[in-house]
Amino acid sequence: MGKYRRLVMASIVGLTFQKKLNAQDAFASLEKNYNVRAHDLIHELNATKDTLILKSDKKIHYVYSINREYKREIDTYAGSFYHKVPLTNLSKGKHVFVVSLSPLKIVFVVKVLKDHTEVLPVETKVVALKNEDK
Repeated sequence: MGKYRRLVMASIVGLTFQKKLNAQDAFASLEKNYNVRAHDLIHELNATKDTLILKSDKKIHYVYSINREYKREIDTYAGSFYHKVPLTNLSKGKHVFVVSLSPLKIVFVVKVLKDHTEVLPVETKVVALKNEDK
């Protein structure tokens, strides 16, 4: 009977630590375009997965994204061979990205998994009270 208690307690402790480790999940996920014609554009997420990195041998003219409500949340003119798009400004959900290279428009999907919320530091004051007996 004692072995089962230990097993149950070890399982509870293990699940608690697992939930704490999952708190550092990815901010976004990328569904790449593997089309043969899209090989000119290298599109990937950075290590923290909150910025989209676009590289190409051809000039990237513009980048825009369309969310699930068919609104453009990102609409930028790049005009370079390397462009970074911050994903922290996007709403949570699926975003279809369109990147314009010379004659091509390359389409891929980025799914934002979390809302970007920053924890602001709270200012605390320490007040000491002294009790004086008379």
